[in-house]
Amino acid sequence: MSGTPAEPLRAFVEALVGAGVREAVVCPGSRSTPLALALRAHPGLRVFVHLDERAAAYFGLGLARAARRPVVLLSTSGTAAVNFAPAVTEAREARVPLVVLTADRPPELRDRGSNQTIDQVHLYGSRAKWFVELPVPEAGPNAEAHVRWVAGRAVATAAAPPAGPVQVNWPFREPLVPVGSLSPDPEAAPHTSVVAGVRRLDEEALRALAERLAASRRPLLVCGPFDRPGGAAALVELARAVGAPILADGLANLRTGPHDRTNVVAHADLVLRSERARAALRPDLVLRFGATPTSKALAGYLVETAAPQIVVDDGGWNEPTLLPGTMVQAEPAALATALAEAVRPLAAGGRGEGSASVGGSDWIAAWRAVDRAAAGAIVATATGLGELFEGEVVLDLPDRLPEGTIVYVGNSMPVRDLDAYLALSPRAIRWLGNRGASGIDGVVSSALGAAASGAPVLAVVGDLSFLHDLNALATIRAPGLRATIVVVDNDGGGIFSFLPQATTERPEVGLPAHFEELFGTPHGVNVLAVARALGAETEELAPGRVGEAVGRAVAASLERPGIRVLRLRTDRSRNVELHRRIAEAVGLAVEEALAGVEASPGRVGAVVTAGSPAKQ
Repeated sequence: MSGTPAEPLRAFVEALVGAGVREAVVCPGSRSTPLALALRAHPGLRVFVHLDERAAAYFGLGLARAARRPVVLLSTSGTAAVNFAPAVTEAREARVPLVVLTADRPPELRDRGSNQTIDQVHLYGSRAKWFVELPVPEAGPNAEAHVRWVAGRAVATAAAPPAGPVQVNWPFREPLVPVGSLSPDPEAAPHTSVVAGVRRLDEEALRALAERLAASRRPLLVCGPFDRPGGAAALVELARAVGAPILADGLANLRTGPHDRTNVVAHADLVLRSERARAALRPDLVLRFGATPTSKALAGYLVETAAPQIVVDDGGWNEPTLLPGTMVQAEPAALATALAEAVRPLAAGGRGEGSASVGGSDWIAAWRAVDRAAAGAIVATATGLGELFEGEVVLDLPDRLPEGTIVYVGNSMPVRDLDAYLALSPRAIRWLGNRGASGIDGVVSSALGAAASGAPVLAVVGDLSFLHDLNALATIRAPGLRATIVVVDNDGGGIFSFLPQATTERPEVGLPAHFEELFGTPHGVNVLAVARALGAETEELAPGRVGEAVGRAVAASLERPGIRVLRLRTDRSRNVELHRRIAEAVGLAVEEALAGVEASPGRVGAVVTAGSPAKQ
């Protein structure tokens, strides 16, 4: 009986597992039959079956992000493989390791009109870190050695900083059913392995950076989306040694957790909307970690200050502000730990560690004061509104969620509300989001993929994002997930009401009233009815159930296995007004706090009067 030889398939999958792969997401198809069967035959792999390629790829991305290791995706040939492209794009920009296996037609069927045959060579272009095409499988020791080497290199390349997706294109001839055993062979040759260390600076470069930090009187740490084991503890220790505040993005995983949060500033987005705060709180050196921060106010502030920047990025070039600076390519957590140790001996006069040692007590005290003022104004104003405010979804969540919960936050308004309103908390919560390419597609699938890691997951998404990814609920075959999806439903694209597009309805100057048609896009879909039709449990969060009640409803949902969809209905126009009211209250509170700091005795010039130049 003829067919695809099993030996190279078995060798390839053995090498994937040997290199550290533990999960594969498989989409059904004919041409991918040999690989699908080989993946399923290995006892060391968990195989998830998804009927929709786009949702499947985002599921794998969420799982890889949560598990912090490469995940395999498998598609058949043709447009199936093309549908992986959005998630592959996000994985490249967000640095998530994926090994993308695309089954293909053999060379003799290409470029001649053969069914379901397209050009899959370098299908994802520059979005793939590496591309390789394997030959049509054949038996023999050389063939097996080659596929083992490719598998090992694919996993290592996907995981190496900056992490990202790789594409392995593998053509198969009919008959497709493998001939021979696919069970792992205990006598097989060893897989290709890679032993890689962490990027570290040499002693001279490390000391030079430490001296720059020690010389700064107003050092500032900025952390965008950041999720590294030990990263939070390392960054807060560095901030403590340097005497610097950390302006922490909502996805920085610094605002919540058991680590020291004394120097963590939670509400920089709202604080820096104040002109007085931007003028008074000018750093003389900025040290940046993580991806690009969510806050436009923070980005504008960094440009305004024009302070020298040190950007830490382990292998990439994340610096969108176009400011001059120093790019440091090193593993961030390890560098932060090493810098903290190097800075301490440089503190002058034996003043010891802390804000007085380098930055001046008034500098760090001022940031703490304005952040406390902002936090108090947010809670007081939101409590006094007497009506639903979308930002309240995140206000009470941290202390209500089970320890170890992953919160997957959608783009557009949810991630901005998270950045503006998430408060400090000792609760161990992981905050994730697809901020690489920042699309609204695939967020629900990514959240369910994160749930496949074994953690309880809460997804907070807008209604358009939810509708964009309905196949996440319709086609996943992964029992045992524990996930709750909160849909903030304002019947359309709520974020556009905050953007300049909202001013396009001006008939007096010849701009017709097309805002709702082109940007608001009301859909009128009952998202709970759709979710129930797709097999999810549902719950309506009544408009009066805000703040603590929302937190209680979410916590109760996460205690039970299964997938549930909770809808929170809001009004887009009213929501803009309430956001502005909160921002105004924060602005007033911040100015009062600054006035108090500026009037306090013993200032060393780290905080200056609004409008005056920052002292060096």
